Amino acid sequence: MGFSDPAVTGVRAAAYTVPTDRHSADGTLAWDSTTIVVVHVAGGGHEGLGWTYGPPACAAIVHDQLAPVVRDLRVLDVPAALEAMVRAVRNAGRPGAVGYAVSAVETALWDLKARLLGLPLYRLLGAMRSAVPLYGSGGLTSYGDDDLRRQLRGWVHEEGFDRVKIKIGEDRGTRERRDLERVRLAREIVGDGAELFVDANGAYTAKQAIRVARGLDAAGVSWLEEPVSSDDLAGLHQVRDGSAMDVTAGEYGCTVAYFEHMCAAGAVDCLQADATRCGGVLEFLRVCAVAAAHGLDSSAHCAPYLHRHVAAATPRLRHVEWFHDHVRIERRLFEGADPPERGVLPLDPQRPGHGVELREADAQPYRVV
Repeated sequence: MGFSDPAVTGVRAAAYTVPTDRHSADGTLAWDSTTIVVVHVAGGGHEGLGWTYGPPACAAIVHDQLAPVVRDLRVLDVPAALEAMVRAVRNAGRPGAVGYAVSAVETALWDLKARLLGLPLYRLLGAMRSAVPLYGSGGLTSYGDDDLRRQLRGWVHEEGFDRVKIKIGEDRGTRERRDLERVRLAREIVGDGAELFVDANGAYTAKQAIRVARGLDAAGVSWLEEPVSSDDLAGLHQVRDGSAMDVTAGEYGCTVAYFEHMCAAGAVDCLQADATRCGGVLEFLRVCAVAAAHGLDSSAHCAPYLHRHVAAATPRLRHVEWFHDHVRIERRLFEGADPPERGVLPLDPQRPGHGVELREADAQPYRVV
């Protein structure tokens, strides 16, 4: 018997807005809820799951612009579907919400293909590893000292994480002293046995970031994320040259060209990419290949249960971000979102696709589209 090559028969999307567990802020943004847009793609008697984090409008883009393009294409031909979607949104503009919607559909198509073939996604892509290293990410600028202590102690001393990240750049970079006080507190909490990362979310100017970096060096910080805006490649390069720690950025990239420009500018020591924004699984792998061509490692930004499979197939992977806000949502809404084991997220070789299912009943109270 020949293998069946079914067509995509249906695409559906819905948005769910989940309140945060407390008021949340980083250096340049504050929020009280997070919206996850979930896409299902059907074909061959199976249904694939993908998602992104963005405005509810992403769901409308899926319904109005992407579903008609993808429907009737072959399930196995995910690259063709991605190309068709990119062409279809030319006038809508790919960066931003449109690109996030494309990413969610593309990851759902990979999930569908893997389920059709009865394989975990990381085995379909070609496994490099059977588990992915994580770093605990939170430490928001809106946290009090007690909240920071509880979170970091939980990751390092209870769950066995050996890398953690906190936010700095409070009030758009106007509270440098407070930033450094929190970094010193974080080092005291985690001790000398864990790596300490910081993320300014683009709050500083380049020279300001270099000044702050002196205090970060004293606390043994090894990772400085978005010290200036990720659009300021010259500024990133300046900070990279002027500090000892690794400078990193890339989470807002929506095209391979974006990442090539960042690498060519010598702006980062490790390239961040987000499969829920950059175009999905295939584009994530392409971005990591660009990084490798420039001698750089890659790190996956947020959405850990979506990234774990593609990260497991990435040769020069450094780690995956275990972001508190997304972990909270994914473990609440998805069946199969297993806990990490001492800072490592294993992959189940028996579960096809992403290995998770949306718990519709649990998600329904948060549905907005």
